[in-house]
Amino acid sequence: MHEAVVSLIGRDRPVELPVWRSFWERLHAGGLRRGEATALLASLSTRMPDRVTLCAFLDSLAERRPARPADAFGGAVNIVGTGGGPRTFNISTAAAFVAAAMGVRVVKTGSRAYTSGCGSLDLLERLGIAPTTSYEQTQDVLERCGIAFAGYFVYPEEIGLLARAVAPLDMRLLGAFVNTLGPFLADMPVAAQVTGVSRPEALEPLRHAAGHTSRATGRTVWLAANDAGADELLAFTANRVRAYEDGGEDEFTLMPAALGLGAGDLAGLAPAEGGARGAAGLFREVLAGRGGPAATQTVCLNAAALAVAGRLTGDWHQALRAAHATLHDGSALELVDRLRTREVAHA
Repeated sequence: MHEAVVSLIGRDRPVELPVWRSFWERLHAGGLRRGEATALLASLSTRMPDRVTLCAFLDSLAERRPARPADAFGGAVNIVGTGGGPRTFNISTAAAFVAAAMGVRVVKTGSRAYTSGCGSLDLLERLGIAPTTSYEQTQDVLERCGIAFAGYFVYPEEIGLLARAVAPLDMRLLGAFVNTLGPFLADMPVAAQVTGVSRPEALEPLRHAAGHTSRATGRTVWLAANDAGADELLAFTANRVRAYEDGGEDEFTLMPAALGLGAGDLAGLAPAEGGARGAAGLFREVLAGRGGPAATQTVCLNAAALAVAGRLTGDWHQALRAAHATLHDGSALELVDRLRTREVAHA
């Protein structure tokens, strides 16, 4: 059995960079023994690895990536959660459109449904918006529309190889680690990233990943968590944010009352019935300014976070006012239709 698998099962020593390199080489060569990929994923998903193992894992994948255009998405921000937690409508995708309509350059990653009823890519498909398939196409859409949704090309090839290696087992059952770490697996040359964490036990390992990613790329990374266990900022409870930027680390708490927020509860963020069709209908209602108080305030808070993390403004109150105005003047919904029309026209 490969040394990486033995170390992860035994938890007696970290898996360092040379061992990860060896594992990926064997995976690419088709030389793994039966069950080794399954054992590796099961071990990683049972308990998040230590700091050395996690950082070496990220570095080993980063060094295998093909070259991409430098500074392809200059000044852009990404909002993406770890998944899990209470089921809600597509808050981060709605916030991405609101922030973009405010003037924030946004390139968002996402996935199909894993723990939710309708993932961001499922929603976009229903809306008629195709994710991009290359850095060049992403940059083109970003320049034309101010927002783009990056497809699976930003993720390491090795993740797909692992999924094929464990077939016919379902990657969704074995891949909790991949899903949780997903926000840090995508090769996204953005200036800032806002990531919500749903699982308390994953918070400390993801702090290692966030700090390591920020130092390696120069990207501002915000990790957010709350007592409700949602992987987005919520407008009705305290949100603790750990910020990694400019080589340093800071922590602050967003208190709803101090920002003029506090309406509603999780029930006001519930997803629609009817799968992707229902999700798309609710999504458009929220972006048209017809969502309930909890939905409206929560989307605005996340959009404001993108503006502040991306340094469009340092004033939270100003950012919230701009988000609220954008949500109610129809410009966010117009952007959805503009992007949809453009994608359909180029299909």
